[in-house]
Amino acid sequence: MKSVLKDIQDTVITYAKIISHIIKVDVEIVDANLYRIAGTGVFESKINEDMSCEGFVYKTVLETGEPQLIEEPGNHPLCAACPKRQSCEEKLELCTPIKLNNEIIGVIGLICFDNEQKDHLLRELDVYREFLDQIAGFISIKAYENKENERTSMLMKLLNVVIDNMGKGVLILDKDDRIVHINGSALKQLFLTRDCLQKKINIEATGDNILGLDEFKVTLNEKVFYLMGDMLPVIPRVAEYAKILIFNEMKEVKSKIYDLTNIANEIRLDHILGEAEVMRQLKRKILKIAESKSTVLITGESGTGKELVARAIYTESVRHSQPFVAINCGAIPDTLLESELFGYVKGAFTGADPRGKIGKFELANKGVIFLDEVGDMPLYLQVKLLRVLQERKITRIGSNQQIDIDVRVIAATNKNLVPMIAENKFREDLYYRLNVIPLEIPPLRERKEDIRLIAMHLIEKYSRLFDKKVFGIDEDAIRELIDYPWPGNVRELENTIEFMINMVDDMGSLTKETLPNNIQDYIAKDIPPNPVERNYDNCLIEADSIRPIKEMERMLIQKALQINGDTTEGKQLAAKQLGIGIATLYRRIEEYQLSK
Repeated sequence: MKSVLKDIQDTVITYAKIISHIIKVDVEIVDANLYRIAGTGVFESKINEDMSCEGFVYKTVLETGEPQLIEEPGNHPLCAACPKRQSCEEKLELCTPIKLNNEIIGVIGLICFDNEQKDHLLRELDVYREFLDQIAGFISIKAYENKENERTSMLMKLLNVVIDNMGKGVLILDKDDRIVHINGSALKQLFLTRDCLQKKINIEATGDNILGLDEFKVTLNEKVFYLMGDMLPVIPRVAEYAKILIFNEMKEVKSKIYDLTNIANEIRLDHILGEAEVMRQLKRKILKIAESKSTVLITGESGTGKELVARAIYTESVRHSQPFVAINCGAIPDTLLESELFGYVKGAFTGADPRGKIGKFELANKGVIFLDEVGDMPLYLQVKLLRVLQERKITRIGSNQQIDIDVRVIAATNKNLVPMIAENKFREDLYYRLNVIPLEIPPLRERKEDIRLIAMHLIEKYSRLFDKKVFGIDEDAIRELIDYPWPGNVRELENTIEFMINMVDDMGSLTKETLPNNIQDYIAKDIPPNPVERNYDNCLIEADSIRPIKEMERMLIQKALQINGDTTEGKQLAAKQLGIGIATLYRRIEEYQLSK
């Protein structure tokens, strides 16, 4: 059994000397194992000896917890088994237990070796008993303090083991803000070594709070870090520990949030299906611009795969290991779009998440942010976006702290922004900031040679997804797919193939009969006979006459504009009727100098 008194032996010896000096008798103090911890006079040279063969009175005190007074040592019943009972030199023995809580941890023994000492002790017996009780209490208090210190030390060691194995960074500071302990994660995140111990560190709360974590500006060795975490005071203070900072670097917090909000979807260049020359050119251009930091503006009709192209640019770039964050500017209400883009701090506005929110620009730091449908962004946000593109800094709503960002912006729209500038619906300066590298995705009807390739890929995809046996698609069905103008582009083609897979019969072949109604209705339309094709601008185009393509194109565009009007909506409808992209229509209008 561990000796409590042995751990405080120096203190016990001091108290034994005090007792002996005051009462003028020899003193010995034994522990619960019957080892002499302290002794005076004849016992001073016998400290640390085992007394289990002779300390029978002490055994009784340890067992019963009751004081003992032996006036005739050697003749007392408790001395019957003692080997020295016939030759005992002691004249009197007074014993008092030392208690710690409900445990007997030792005994104080007063020993008289002559009658003068005996008479002196007996005359003031009650006084000396009370004095021994007090000394026993002092020793007990010291033993308790020592055990508490041991317990605290063990807890600190255990705490340090736990701290050192935490994934989060932990800094423990004293009352003077000096580092008294730092775990491995903190060393790694702050690029420190163990020689930082006892160095002063400056920690300031910035006032920002995101997802329940406070942001701190930490300065050490003239280096500045922004950390997200909690500062915990140590109450009551343990040893030199005054407060504990548990943290993750800001980038780690953002990374976790990004992992929760982003769908992992690696799109490489070979995922963009198409062998038409316009698609080959587009892929070559993607490879050229992938490593650039410049902003990209992707234009194209709905369903052409603008996000697919954006992800391909990201994947082929050096930023592919960093976040790709996409946001549809047209799908989020104007009142919420600013907070989605730039985030907000705790209490920024009524109804806000009380924990605050990190914006998409911060989440995309070091990576790519994809702003889809940027043409739908309200004008007041266009001003803020322009400032971000110019200064490369953002400010959360409700905060006055600017945050540096390193983000490549890829924007996309299915609108023609040029006429929107003239109509004061889009800022000209923002347009030129976004349109550094323009990419136009052609509509599916302008690359009909890719329809078969895309259709076969989709057939394989959905037959596997729906666990259906599909042996192919007949040529009549393929021909109808190729002839159809596909106003919804690749997205509409994908929906069509999915529908056909659901409609396939037990023969496992996709036929014209499995086509959806909108395509079958288009096929069933009455096509004018050959002799006279149509009359445009009172000019008959005979079947056997040949006119330059440019002239025919100009006439068709002019007629479409006359029918639908020269407004933005009219031009969009005209482009749809003509089977060309809106951007192509605007280029042709400028080329042919057409007006309403």
